[in-house]
Amino acid sequence: MNESLHTVTTMPTERRPGCPFDPPEELIEAREHGPISRFPFPDGHQGWLVTGYDLVRAVLADPRFSSRKELMRHHPTVDMGDFEVPPAPPGEFLLMDEPQHGRYRKPLVGKFTVRRMRLLTERVEQITAEHLDAMEEAGPSADLVTAFARPIPSIVICELLGVPYEDRGSFQENIDKFLGGEADDAELMAAYTATQRYLAGLVAAKRANPTDDVLSDLLDSDLTDEELRGIALVLLSAGFDTTANMLALGTFALLRNPEQLAALRADPTLTDQAVEELLRYLSVVKTLMRTTLEDVELGGRTIKAGTTVILSYSTANRDPERFTDPHVLDLRRRDGGHLAFGHGIHQCLGQQLARVEMRVAFPALINRFPTLRLAVPAEEVALRPEIADVYGVKSLPVTWDV
Repeated sequence: MNESLHTVTTMPTERRPGCPFDPPEELIEAREHGPISRFPFPDGHQGWLVTGYDLVRAVLADPRFSSRKELMRHHPTVDMGDFEVPPAPPGEFLLMDEPQHGRYRKPLVGKFTVRRMRLLTERVEQITAEHLDAMEEAGPSADLVTAFARPIPSIVICELLGVPYEDRGSFQENIDKFLGGEADDAELMAAYTATQRYLAGLVAAKRANPTDDVLSDLLDSDLTDEELRGIALVLLSAGFDTTANMLALGTFALLRNPEQLAALRADPTLTDQAVEELLRYLSVVKTLMRTTLEDVELGGRTIKAGTTVILSYSTANRDPERFTDPHVLDLRRRDGGHLAFGHGIHQCLGQQLARVEMRVAFPALINRFPTLRLAVPAEEVALRPEIADVYGVKSLPVTWDV
């Protein structure tokens, strides 16, 4: 391996034709040169791109690398000019450091424990079965995104937070605009404003009439209504979009790897390993950014204070120094420890919920429809653009024998 200092001149926005599950070729090439590369941002800022597993994990665990929104002044694909990025709104703790981050996250930790999420299994099974029933009745074809992958996590997270069922559609549509990578600035602002207005009303409704849900449970804390609104936005966004895209893109990957699909269908004990391997292999949350608060040594390089660093989850989870045959989907893989849920204090709060949903949904789908297959050529499956915050498919036409 050539450990000389490599430069990635632009952030790639396309994947290789016929390889929708692999990271863009330029990022794979960067990792082959070493775990860290220089990255000149469009506005001229000299930053870094971290592609190696060990270094990505080290940055995520190091408090000298900040998550604060107001420090993210440089965008990997857009010259932001002199635009001053405001701090994260109250409650939106993903873009905060300690102690603010901990103040918002700690009251939530007990709501998303392994035990509590496992208790949800029966409800997830019920929701999944209802949507499979509807698919079967309407079949023998469907768009798996709208019929299966989106509604399951959407209903689950809405029930957890106490969002009325009839409001789910508009919330889902607005989240798609936030994270889908195709809305223009006006659409993004309209979707954000509408969501904030809705959540303000939801918090007020919970104040007046608390129910059995996570949002109501937080009413006894010292959190303000504005902070509760921000927390709800984080949980709704993170709890829906990532899992929805994992379910759809994961099914696409299984259909493109029929021997792995057959192994999962034949051996239910493989389910937990299969979910972890799909999380590693797909890495739907592709990148994250951090900004250094002081000079830091990383991978033999000095990262100066105030420097923006891009962390590539997709290449870290395909690092050949960490995973054997990293570009192969192997549901029996034993070398776990992927970074799909991050690491450190910002590790995904809802990871156990996502695991429950996937452990239920994947086997239920492939067992209900043994002949499930793509209804269009694989190259015609519509994918989210690479600039989207979360990677996935926009639609997944499938069919089966009746």
